[in-house]
Amino acid sequence: MKTQYYTASSIDGFIADERNSLDWLLQFSDSAVGGYEAFIADVGAVAMGSTTYEWLLAHVIAPEGQPAQPWPYTQPTWVFTSRELPRVDDADIRFVRGDVRPVHEQMAGESAGRNIWIVGGGELVGQFHDHGLLDELIITVASVTLGGGAPLLPRRIASPALRLISAQALSADFAQLTYQLPSRV
Repeated sequence: MKTQYYTASSIDGFIADERNSLDWLLQFSDSAVGGYEAFIADVGAVAMGSTTYEWLLAHVIAPEGQPAQPWPYTQPTWVFTSRELPRVDDADIRFVRGDVRPVHEQMAGESAGRNIWIVGGGELVGQFHDHGLLDELIITVASVTLGGGAPLLPRRIASPALRLISAQALSADFAQLTYQLPSRV
C-alpha cells in the first residue's frame, strides 16, 4: 500500500488557476491524459480537502442547469474540512478535521491493502508529507502555464531530493512524472 498524490499540474507548478478553476485542464480530452483507469483500479481509499470537494460538487456532481451525477468514486472518501458541507446521496464520504495521522490510519485500515489517493489540494498533501505519510507524487504535467494559482505542493522538499522513478510522454500535451519521497527511498 502506498499513499500517493496523483494530480495534474501546469508546467509552472499550479494545480488550479487563481479562481480555483480547472478550465485550463478541461480543454484537453480525457484520452489525451491516459492512465487514470489503471491508477484508480489500485486505489482503496481517497482523501481530499474541502476546496476539491466543493469543486467536484459544482462541476461534476451538480453542474448548474444539468442533471445530478453520481459520486465518481466507489472507494470510501475522507474530506478534510472545518465547515459543514453538503452530502452526496449514496456515497461513502466521511467529513473529518484535524491531524491527518489518525485519519490516515483509518484509511489504511479500510483500503484492503490498496493505495490511498490524496486527490488534492496541495496543502492537504503537504500535511501528509509533514508526517511522513506520503510515498509518491504522480504528476501529469500539461502543456500550459498559468502564472499563478494553487501550487502543486506548497512545501520545501529539497534535501534529500525526490527520487524520479518514472517519466513518460502520455501524449503531445502531457508528460507524467512519478517521484518517490525521500523518507520512502
